[in-house]
Amino acid sequence: MQIITTTETLGEYVASLKGQPFVAVDTEFLRENTYWPKLCLVQLAGPEDEGAIVDPLAKGIDLAPLYGLLYDPEIVKVFHAARQDIEIFVHEGGEVPLPLFDTQVAAMVMGFGEQIAYDALVRKLAGEHIDKTSRFTDWSRRPLSDKQLSYALSDVTHLRTVYAKMLDELEATGRADWVGGEMDVLAQRETYIVEPEDAWKRLKTRTNKPRFLAMVQALAAWREREAQNRDLPRNRVVRDEALMEMAADPPGSKDHLAKVRGFNRKMADGPFGDAILEIAAEVTAQPKENWPRLPKQEPPDPALAPAVELLKVLLKRKCAEHNVAQKLVCPGPDLEKIAADDEADVPALKGWRRTVFGEAALDLKAGRIGLAMRGGEVVEIAPGDAP
Repeated sequence: MQIITTTETLGEYVASLKGQPFVAVDTEFLRENTYWPKLCLVQLAGPEDEGAIVDPLAKGIDLAPLYGLLYDPEIVKVFHAARQDIEIFVHEGGEVPLPLFDTQVAAMVMGFGEQIAYDALVRKLAGEHIDKTSRFTDWSRRPLSDKQLSYALSDVTHLRTVYAKMLDELEATGRADWVGGEMDVLAQRETYIVEPEDAWKRLKTRTNKPRFLAMVQALAAWREREAQNRDLPRNRVVRDEALMEMAADPPGSKDHLAKVRGFNRKMADGPFGDAILEIAAEVTAQPKENWPRLPKQEPPDPALAPAVELLKVLLKRKCAEHNVAQKLVCPGPDLEKIAADDEADVPALKGWRRTVFGEAALDLKAGRIGLAMRGGEVVEIAPGDAP
């Protein structure tokens, strides 16, 4: 087991991967007490080597060779459930490691369910069992035991086997292009960047009143900037519940602020309190026409409910027939849009999804096909056919 703790050794290992078609990548990190993930280990494995563990916490190590590998356009970077790993590399290196392949996304295309766990995927495709007893290790501690390091390395040595099996099956079933399209969102740098002005969208607002929304937006943006600058979890700056209470009843004094649940007198008298009171005053003083207004959400047309239910049945049947995850083909809200509009701008009416489900959905709406039970199974029938 190769543990890399120096820049020189890292450079040598990266050089050994030059010209390889792919490298399997995984990370171990901590985030409980920080805004940004603290990178503790990076595991790498080429197609045939024994793999290596890079220790980013080793004294004096420079990760430049690692980023040279990650940003090499000739080598596919293979991850499982890639978002958090890629977020780290975007924060540390500035860009998304491209090209990339996410085995969890591919698993949905291949019919392994909505979000199959990595250990389950390894059992199915690699025939191996992962010992998960080291799963909750504090990866920032040194030294790590051989058992912990072996667990970490197995993530990538099994991952390359899973990847190879997936490529063979995707090629055999003609679905390689399906997976390629699904990687587009993961490949966008914007996927991993949280702009403070957009932070309010993560919150579940309890009303759409303009002043409330204006306060939520301003407070959430301030909190996001503070969390990023101080490298603290958002809720360590101000908890969601406290932020919502402030938005609903904007504080006008430190006494008022100190009574907010989840806040306290010390916080109210400190810099956080000063900033919140300034935000509350600014938002309250704004002309009402400057406050945001969300489009009014019309409730679903009750008359469409039977059509939506029929489309759900058809979706289940088609996804079972093609062995692909329903969530990937057409999430629930999109079924309502299709029920209401044959030209709805939804993924299910485009590309491979239209072939799998969209055309049949439109045929069902138009009466060109129907659904019936035969032999205990739902089947499609032509108009006039006996069930």
